[in-house]
Parts: sequence; C-alpha cells; structure tokens
Amino acid sequence: MTAGLQRVDVGDLTFDVRADGPEDGRPVLLLHGFPETSLSWAAVTPLLASAGLRTYAVDQLGYSPGARPAEVEAYAMTNLAQITADLMTALDAPVADVVGHDWGANAAWALAAWHGDRVRSLTAVSVPHPTAFTAAYRSDPEQQERSAYIRLFWQAGKAEEVLLADDARRLRRMFGGVVPEEAVDEYVSVLSAPGALTAALNWYRAMSSSTPVDDVAVPTTYVWSDADVAIGRTAAEGCAAHVTADYRFVELPGVSHWIPEQAPEELARAILDRIAST
Repeated sequence: MTAGLQRVDVGDLTFDVRADGPEDGRPVLLLHGFPETSLSWAAVTPLLASAGLRTYAVDQLGYSPGARPAEVEAYAMTNLAQITADLMTALDAPVADVVGHDWGANAAWALAAWHGDRVRSLTAVSVPHPTAFTAAYRSDPEQQERSAYIRLFWQAGKAEEVLLADDARRLRRMFGGVVPEEAVDEYVSVLSAPGALTAALNWYRAMSSSTPVDDVAVPTTYVWSDADVAIGRTAAEGCAAHVTADYRFVELPGVSHWIPEQAPEELARAILDRIAST
C-alpha cells in the first residue's frame, strides 16, 4: 500500500484507511472514536511516520460508507474486535502496535484482550479498560454525571435529531473549540450522510449486550488528560488493575478529551516510547 486514502475489503465490508510512512515500516493501527474519523490522527501520523513507522488510520465500522451495517448488534464489542483483527489481516499487518482513542480505545482494549497475539503493544487514549470504566460508572457519582450524555445517545431517533439540529450545533459544541474547524466540518459532513450518525451511535446502543472485556496481557500505555470532561480520575486510575503486562499511565495536565488534536506531540511521544520498549 502507498500513502494516502485506501479502500480495504473485509468480507462484504469496505473500509477507508489512511496510510502513511514507509511501506516496510513497523505497522501501527490507529482507531478513532466518536464523533470523529481517521482525520483525527492527522497531526499524529506524520510524527510516527518520521520515526519510520507505517501507520494505518481507519474510518471505523459505521463511519466508512462501505462498512455501515444497520443492526445494532453488529457494533457489539466482540464483533468490533473480530472485525479489527480481520482488517489487520487484510492490511497485511497481522500483528501491529495498536493505538485507540475514545471508542477506538474500547475497540483496542477488546482486541488486546481477545486477540492478544495480534497486538504487539497497546496505547489507549482517554478511555480506560472497559471494566475500569464500568466500575467507576456504577460507584462514582462524578463519573455518573460525566457520562449522563450516554442516556441521550441510547435514544434512537431522538439523539440523531438533537445532535444534527441547527447545522449540528450540539455535535459541533462537543469539540469545545479545540479541534480545527475544518476537521469538525468534515466530521459533521460524514455523520450527516443517511444512516451514518445512527451507525456511529450504535456503538453506544450495543453497550448493554457487550460481553465483559478480559484483562489484557500486552504491554500497555494509557494516556489520560485531567481536563477530560467524559472520563474522571476514578476510572482512569482504575485502569492499571486490568493490565497484567508492563503498564504505564501518562497523565497530560490541562488537556481536553481531544488529545490527538490538542496534544499530538505528547501523544506521539507516548506512543513511540511504548513501541520502543516492546
């Protein structure tokens, strides 16, 4: 594969993938979260590519127009992990260093838990191991308050209407002015396509049926920012208990949830440090 946007088939699904870096470089898989696309890694991938790595930033299930199943159960964690593993095979990168942000972090945790032989190292960004998040959500009032928005996202039809009303005003507001406006415009454009926002929200709507994610046994770095409005310290600090291999917790002071855009140099450094140690 050459650099640029590629289309990669996984069964009857077709994923859009942004590739960068030398073709013979060590492969790094980059998984974005909600409500973004692979463009969210735009400031990170050049830093990784300049270090000789081959990066594959994926427009994930529901975000790629050719990989947008309608069924909610298609977005269950077990299926996300399997599809990601199959995508790695299709990319001719059966084993890779995996980096995930937000929901992409959840997919990366699941991949590392259930397909650990495919993950050389894991760098999870913003979102901790799902079991750590669930424990905090159940017991920590602060995390419950931070996660209150999820109840809206579970409401099929209403959430789409609310988020896209007034030129997607509420969707745009989620980025807090941190993400470049042209990137936000692209995210809104992608999610305004018929069925796209529903597919993206199906990641949330499949949560109740998700199988609990096992602890991971691959070298892991968790990057969290103390100005994250979605993930509190209880969930973040609980992450360590769910990694049995070498584990590093990198805290970025004063940075928002949108770490790949707001702190790409610090994030790239954490990724490179993790990869160099593995």
